[in-house]
Amino acid sequence: MREYTKERIAEDLLSIGAVILRPDEPFTWASGIKSPIYCDNRLTLSAPEVRTDVEKGLAETVRTEFPEAEVLMGTSTAGIAHAAITAHMMGLPMGYVRGSAKDHGRQNQIEGRLEPGQKVVVIEDLISTGGSVLDVVEALREAGAEVLGIASIFTYNMKKSAERLGAAEVRNVSLTDFDCMVDVAAKKGVIRPDDVERLIRFRNNPSDESWIGMKA
Repeated sequence: MREYTKERIAEDLLSIGAVILRPDEPFTWASGIKSPIYCDNRLTLSAPEVRTDVEKGLAETVRTEFPEAEVLMGTSTAGIAHAAITAHMMGLPMGYVRGSAKDHGRQNQIEGRLEPGQKVVVIEDLISTGGSVLDVVEALREAGAEVLGIASIFTYNMKKSAERLGAAEVRNVSLTDFDCMVDVAAKKGVIRPDDVERLIRFRNNPSDESWIGMKA
């Protein structure tokens, strides 16, 4: 039986192109920042074997890191399916949090039943700077939930997200992370060994584009 490890999930994401490392041909984020990495964890939903690894990993993370969890709440939209599958595997209720309240009907921002005082784990697919997931945490706290933490598929390990999460007193546990991904990619020949320093330089300060001109 396949077991969840950081390396296994990193291999999975690379194998289906959910993570692409391309330091010689950077991607451009909406913010204008040049990035050597692109992550689209929605692709895991279309790959049954990888999806199974991910959902088992999320379930194991919730059980071991947040054993008091009573409800799983997905982030909109990428975290919804993962929250639903993981909650089903664990026999837990789930819901999701919209980016903003609806402008019609009951104007809900939180979908699904959530009682004040319930212990919640947020399910997220990707942590970059941490801003969007913390909006979800804030909405849940305002609704009276006790947010135990976040279980996510991948994090960039950026200093900014660590500072934001720390300030909000919320803990994130990711199945795999940027550093592990780079290590696995180098070992598998997806990137050159000399690319590792360039990628870590990006992770340390995404606004500093000096890594682009570094010779590999």
